[in-house]
Amino acid sequence: MAESRRASADYRRDSALYDEEAIAAVDKFRADRGQTYQGNAPGLEARLINALRAAYFEKKAAAKKWSCENTMRMCLVALLVTATVSAQSTAPQKPKYPALPSETPAEFKPVTDDFDFVRRDVMIPMRDSVRLHTVILVPKIALGKTSAPILLTRTPYNATALTSHAESSHLGSVLFGYDNATDVIVEGGYIRVVQDVRGKYGSEGDYVMNRPLRGPLNPTPVDHATDTYDTIDWLVKNVPESNGKVGILGISYDGFLPLMALFHPHPALKVSVPMNPMVDGWMGDDWFHNGAFRQFGLGFIYSQEATRSNDVKWWSTHADDYDEFMRGGSAGEMGRRRGLKQLGFWQKIVEHPAYDAFWREQAVDKLLAKEPLTVPVMLVHSLWDQEDIYGAISVYKAIEPKDTANDKVFLVMGPWYHGQEIGDGSTLGPLRFGSDTALYFRQRLLRPFLDHYLKDGAGDHRIAPVTAFETGTNEWQSLTTWPAGCAGSCAVKPTPLYLGQRLTLGFEAPHPGDAPFDEYISDPAKPVPYQARPIQSKTWSQWLVTDQREASGRPDVLAFASAPLATPVKISGQPMVNLVASTSGTDSDWVVKLVDVYPDQVPGRPELGGYQLAVSMDIFRGRYREGYETAKAITPDTPLLYAWALPTANHVFLAGHRLMVQVQSSWFPLYDRNPQTFVRNIFFASPGDYRKATQRVYHAPSQASFIELPLVSR
Repeated sequence: MAESRRASADYRRDSALYDEEAIAAVDKFRADRGQTYQGNAPGLEARLINALRAAYFEKKAAAKKWSCENTMRMCLVALLVTATVSAQSTAPQKPKYPALPSETPAEFKPVTDDFDFVRRDVMIPMRDSVRLHTVILVPKIALGKTSAPILLTRTPYNATALTSHAESSHLGSVLFGYDNATDVIVEGGYIRVVQDVRGKYGSEGDYVMNRPLRGPLNPTPVDHATDTYDTIDWLVKNVPESNGKVGILGISYDGFLPLMALFHPHPALKVSVPMNPMVDGWMGDDWFHNGAFRQFGLGFIYSQEATRSNDVKWWSTHADDYDEFMRGGSAGEMGRRRGLKQLGFWQKIVEHPAYDAFWREQAVDKLLAKEPLTVPVMLVHSLWDQEDIYGAISVYKAIEPKDTANDKVFLVMGPWYHGQEIGDGSTLGPLRFGSDTALYFRQRLLRPFLDHYLKDGAGDHRIAPVTAFETGTNEWQSLTTWPAGCAGSCAVKPTPLYLGQRLTLGFEAPHPGDAPFDEYISDPAKPVPYQARPIQSKTWSQWLVTDQREASGRPDVLAFASAPLATPVKISGQPMVNLVASTSGTDSDWVVKLVDVYPDQVPGRPELGGYQLAVSMDIFRGRYREGYETAKAITPDTPLLYAWALPTANHVFLAGHRLMVQVQSSWFPLYDRNPQTFVRNIFFASPGDYRKATQRVYHAPSQASFIELPLVSR
């Protein structure tokens, strides 16, 4: 044991020496070459460092001793020889045929005098010497001054691509696309900075999906918070045009990173704008919803982790995703067939199907609830976000209580799909909003918010703590908190909407003598599709607003409907499911949808006649009925309560419309099929585990099922 400890100590000591020698060797190599490395250079240097490590420790092992002075000197010589050979392989070669030499110059220097911006590609060093590839776009009007603020986005999606959407001399054109609020950036005169996170594309280091903060899940000295701090520190010291103020913003994964910046933030960070952020991958964002696995995550994980530059792509085998995933079997089996066992994050997912410490300790809302609030935050939420519908609202609930002065936390809710706020927000599927809601957000909310905190003398932004779009009436509301319902004297009252006999729906509780339940057969061999087939990627962004009639007409879906409304009904907040149900199996999924049913005919919009618009819906995996941390089998044929929250809504059911609640037990292939037989880990369910089950939904006086609506009353 003592010998082992000495060996371990020697290894740590030698590793530290190796790091110093490696840095010195690479610096010497750079000096000898007289070049500043960009592009693929980090890959070359990484190879050199790895060669040094291998040569060093191989030599020591062969000598069976731990004295390194001579060995290191030999290794450095070998390294420099290797470096020279590697460098020469990329150096211009003498023409093979001097009489007809190459017409390509040894080095071409683009002439960009007429560009309205200057591009700088740099490698920014972090505290652990890892360097992150960063693109800096400076408007030429800012050159020679020190007054331009910086808008930073950190991304795993290729900083070069996100700043090269067009081959153009104009900043607006090269930025127009994901993930840039282009009009805000260009019209505001901002310096645009986009950085590859560690381990992706041009950046050095190791990639870890949603890299956790330093602590139990991350024993290293670095995380996204430290990388953001170090990046901002470098930018304010090395971008001469900067006024020393930095804002960070982004969508989705890029929206998760502005939240990471709030942990021990740099003093120069003046504002954070997380849009549609990934927050809790198990509760309701990308990977699971209430325990049910989102199978489309397979393709994302595959392309994101297989290589540094995402050049290995997920492939299709069928025109209809429904057929493809049915052929794949369980999610675990499909992952095995596609080689995902090689990927670290996939291994973590299949090893942690329940809401254990792995998920809880990296849930950003829970972590931020423990942190002081020092940086103003604008959280941006899409009411029909098909990817991260949980995150922004959960963070708002976690940090808003800290904002005692009501001047640090701001919430914007728009009628958008995931990320639509930087595009055109006039429509979503069949819905027309009467104006470009996304443009309103950018020009009336985002730009004055950023200007106020990042520009000297910009004045007050005059933005309400909550700005919420009310769907149904298509109006923006300025509110003091959420949920509020209205700006005046109105209240949000939890009100049960009861499921009734003969598939009725209303605010009146069931009566004695009513039929106690309705039932259907759930067959895993014929799961309910989450949208009309064929299911293809082109419909992904708008599927949450697709017509739910395809589902309501199936025999394995119960559709409870109200009478036409005499007066409008408004809800603001999260509907709460209270479902009393039984299954003949030992496990089950439950999908509940709150739907706005349009009148049978809509003048001028015939396509909306009888349309069933989902307002809020989600899935719940029954094995977690007693707690998300531990899966438990369900007692067959026993009425049990299943309770969970649906996503936030701010909607008016207009007069003449009807309310509907749909209940089903599969939502395929978006979510993996529940075998309806309890197995320890559904990822490894075998074909024989998948069995039909009889599902009953109860609506008796003592076993009432209802949706608790956040009803707005004036």
